[in-house]
Amino acid sequence: MARARREHLQYDLATDLATVDWIMRAFPAATAEPAQHTSAAAPATAAPIFIVGLPRSGSTLVERILSSHSMVSSAGELKAFAVAIVGAVRGQSGRSHMSRQEMVAASANLDFAALGRDYLERARAAGAAGFCFIDKMPLNYLYCGMIRRALPNAKIVHVSRSPMAACYAMYKTLFEDAYPFSYDLAEIGRYYLAYRRLMEHWQLTLPGAIYSLSYEALIADQLGQTRKLLDFCGLEWQQACAQFHDNPAATTTASAVQVRQPIYDSSVSQWRHYQAQLAPLSRELSAGGVRVD
Repeated sequence: MARARREHLQYDLATDLATVDWIMRAFPAATAEPAQHTSAAAPATAAPIFIVGLPRSGSTLVERILSSHSMVSSAGELKAFAVAIVGAVRGQSGRSHMSRQEMVAASANLDFAALGRDYLERARAAGAAGFCFIDKMPLNYLYCGMIRRALPNAKIVHVSRSPMAACYAMYKTLFEDAYPFSYDLAEIGRYYLAYRRLMEHWQLTLPGAIYSLSYEALIADQLGQTRKLLDFCGLEWQQACAQFHDNPAATTTASAVQVRQPIYDSSVSQWRHYQAQLAPLSRELSAGGVRVD
């Protein structure tokens, strides 16, 4: 199925890989001081919570935990930030047609305060409600540097998963209209390496701004990891965040079925049953210096 889907796609992986280089060139260093840590006793500065990373890496579980908090709602996977960037770049340049490289370069010189306001307006129009809302669009990982400038008080939570498990989970999922890199094992491997490189860049250049949460760690210690997550987000502890129920309204994403299920660890090492078939993927990751065991 994945091979057939890939054969009918007009997709150039090289452009996505080059985009990572263009972003790192446009945002080479820290652009703002890390926001002051917001304690649970002072939630008044709460802001949007961006859950970023790769699809199928545990972001739905994290969304489920956070949206169980009485002060948090989920807006699902919004395209608002990417759309706001495109609109801002075109408005500033006066050009409606630009290459991706040109748009990335121009994005470093935007009016970021205006970008933040535009994003919030778009998010509200798309259904984001309440004092603090979650934007679970995975590909917002590309824009961490811009999010930091546009919304200095926003919380960015990066959910990661072990490389082989993350890539296998994407490969076995037939996404409808997104993630064209996910239908070929070698391409998934190369895309993963670029994603990892960019996230390392953000962690280096935006110290303290991004909270890294391991899916495996969350599965192993849901209570302890949830406490740390809520603390980072400036939210007081609520027991509801550790108690999950059959609540299909808790998310608006394609992963809604996951919301009805308890936390489980059966998928953590599921990829090991297919090590031989996943050889093209493991070769790419190994060549890129990533351990696959």
